Order: sequence, then structure tokens, then C-alpha cells
Amino acid sequence: MNGFIRLMPKFLQTLTPYESPREGISGKTAWLNSNEYPEPTAYAMRFDTLNRYPEVQPRIFCERYATYAGVQPRSVLVTRGADEAIELLIRTFCEPGKDRVLYAEPTYSMYAISSQTCGVSTVSVPQTAAGDVDFNAFAQMLADNARAQSIKLAFFCNPNNPTGEVHAPETVERLLQSMPGDVLLAVDEAYIEFCPTMTTTTLMAKYPNLVIIRTLSKAFALAGLRCGVLMADPEVITCLKKVIAPYPVPEPVAAIAQEALTPKGVALMKERVRRVEANRAYLMGELLRLPGLTRVYDTQTNFVLIALENAANVYQALWKKGIAVRNPGDEKTLRISVGTREECEMLINALGAILKGRNR
Repeated sequence: MNGFIRLMPKFLQTLTPYESPREGISGKTAWLNSNEYPEPTAYAMRFDTLNRYPEVQPRIFCERYATYAGVQPRSVLVTRGADEAIELLIRTFCEPGKDRVLYAEPTYSMYAISSQTCGVSTVSVPQTAAGDVDFNAFAQMLADNARAQSIKLAFFCNPNNPTGEVHAPETVERLLQSMPGDVLLAVDEAYIEFCPTMTTTTLMAKYPNLVIIRTLSKAFALAGLRCGVLMADPEVITCLKKVIAPYPVPEPVAAIAQEALTPKGVALMKERVRRVEANRAYLMGELLRLPGLTRVYDTQTNFVLIALENAANVYQALWKKGIAVRNPGDEKTLRISVGTREECEMLINALGAILKGRNR
């Protein structure tokens, strides 16, 4: 091993980083791989105070988000995307070499990556034979083995990325009822706007070890803004504020984010959700008609997971046709973001041709 990599801690030398789906790609591409809203949003902003540092936490946005989510402003912390919220929880509450982080596969890769960058070990619950999250095994691990496994923090993605499955609040409450109270359960609700009745915010007052992670990147169509939200008991928020970087939210980000939380902004978000749902219904209906798919996963999100043979080959074939989808890391599934109707039609036509063997 040569070069500066030797200066890195050993637990980082073998890290496989999160890969941007856009790296190394040029030309016109249908981006159906990052679960973004497929059409642009427009904001007109003027700033004449950029010579000053922004607020430590943007007060107006925190108040508006608290009203939107049905919690108290003191339970809201704004972060640089949901990814910072994930890492912040690990850095704040997990001691490297001692504590461990739990998650259930398949799920969002940043739980494992952020843990490794912090020198914290992980415990993962394997997926079922059908490729779903093994909820019962996850619950059992929390109930019986959390302390034995030195688990301090558990991530539960709901709705789950990449499978799209979602669990009702009363089901999530089963986890909280059975797990130790000194273990934090972080419920990642990045896609909750597509199924708002499934939120666990109503459980926060009853369970102070419940943390909820949100983002403006999906239904609010602000992925480029990198604005995340963490909601938790005020004592948890106080702990996180000890660790979070100073002035984490730039003033332009806060200004646009708070505009997105006005009544007009929320109404526009809900209209976008309706458009996504219509395109999702079309996409799923057409996928179910294609030959060669072994499963089209049910979903209440802005993406659809499909199971098929030779997923990696199909992934590459779609790239060649200018269509980007996501390979979650196995040979059996591909995740497809719900794009515009035109993009969905393009995907169906290209995928159909590939599966019928005309374009290998």
C-alpha cells in the first residue's frame, strides 16, 4: 500500500464510498436512478446579507416545518441533506470500537457507509428469501440482542429504499415497545410525502428514543438544495447540536426551504405527488406486462423495484440507450425512479426490447 492512503485510519482504507450515478456520464440521459422529481422547480431569490453568517438554525423554516409535521419547533433540527442527519446521529451517540449500528437489508447504503467513516461497526439483518426486509428478525434483534450486540442506534427506512415497502405506525410502535429505551430508533421517512398517513411523528411524544429523518429532496423537488430535517426529543436535539458543524444551513438554502413550506409551497408539493402517483400507476401497469420480470415490487414511493435475471446486463443495456436506472448492488434487481410520462414510456420501450432479446 503506497501513498497518502497509509495516513488514513485503517477502518477507512477499505471503505467503498457512495457512488454518484452521474459520474463519468455525458450527453442526454433519462435520469431514473436517484429518485428525484423529474421536472425543475423555480425560485426567485435576492440576497443582500451574504457577507454575514446565517442563523445557526433557520428559525422561520424550523417553525414552518414543525407546523407542517405536527411537532414542536424545539424538536426540529435542519441538516445538510438527510445524509448529514444520518452521520450526525452516529457521531453523536456511537463510540468507535464499542457501539454498533443496526439496520435491515436491503436498505439505503449510507447507514453502513456513514458508520464505517465514523469507525463504528454495524449489525445487519439479512433480507428474506423473497428479497424483502425481514421485519420480524429486525424486531427480534432489537428486543433480545440490542444490548448483547452493543447496539446503540438502529436505522429503519420507512418507506424502505430500495424495496418500497412501508409499515404502518402501529407496526413501528411494536419495535419501540419491545426495544431498550436507551437505544435510539431512527426512522428514515425520506419518502413519507407519498404515503403521509404512515408517518411515525405521532409516536414521538410517547417514545423519546424515536428519531425521524426527513428531506426536501423528493416530493418537495429540491434535491439540489441539500436540505434535510431531523425530528427528535428536545434532549436528543440538544446532544446533536453539540456535534453539528457551525452554520450548517446557508442562507439561500434556508430562504428557498422556508418558501417551500408556505401553504402555497405545500400545495404545490401535493400536486407533484399526485403527478408522480399517476405516472407510477402507468409505469407499474406497463412493467407487469413485460416478459422476463420475476417480480414488480409494490410501492408507495416515487420509485419501483423490479426483479429479473441478469440485472447487471440489463442495467448496462439501458445505459447504452441513454436511460439511467439504479442497480442496488445485486444481480437480481433494478430500481427505477418514476420520471415524466415520456421518460416512463421510453423506459418501457427500451426495457421491453432488451428483455425480448433484440438489443443485448
